[in-house]
Amino acid sequence: MHLVEHHSLELLTELAKRQTKVRAWVRLQVIIRAKRGETATQVGAVMNVSRRTLQQWVHRYNTDGLEGLKDRRGSNHRHLTDAQEQQLVRHLDAAAEDPHGDIRRGEDVRQSINEHFGVLYSLNGIYDLLHRLGYRLLMPRPRHRQADRQAQEAFKKTRWITSGTSPDTIRASGWRSGSRMKRGSANKAR
Repeated sequence: MHLVEHHSLELLTELAKRQTKVRAWVRLQVIIRAKRGETATQVGAVMNVSRRTLQQWVHRYNTDGLEGLKDRRGSNHRHLTDAQEQQLVRHLDAAAEDPHGDIRRGEDVRQSINEHFGVLYSLNGIYDLLHRLGYRLLMPRPRHRQADRQAQEAFKKTRWITSGTSPDTIRASGWRSGSRMKRGSANKAR
């Protein structure tokens, strides 16, 4: 494997000794072993990593140095600045108060961000952003503009008139458990 001379072997070894993250340590060990002249097959067998993955790590090290070895998985890419996020929060809060607001779904938020800030998020990215900003997935049902809240509250508080009360206990038909087994099948279960 061809390696660009970004750092000396001694420096890489020292960095690997001080490394606390396992994934970063493995990547540094791969580069150290490649600097020592081991082949990708040898390094892969010792480090239990596929040859293709090793080649990707070496390529990233060659192009970006130690920055290329950083873990890129699961990084939370923030496409909006803090000011833009605060502007979005104000807009979403105002839209939540308005029963005729234009934003009700994640797709609506996605389109709004694209229109206002020129940033295109995936739908999952929108849900991650909303969660980070403190929003929940579910919203209450929209209220009709002609709804009478006082009448609705009065309706909730009125007692329903029932057709009569049922007896306190309802006796089962001959069996204590209330099951519907035939009398002859009870002995067969033993």
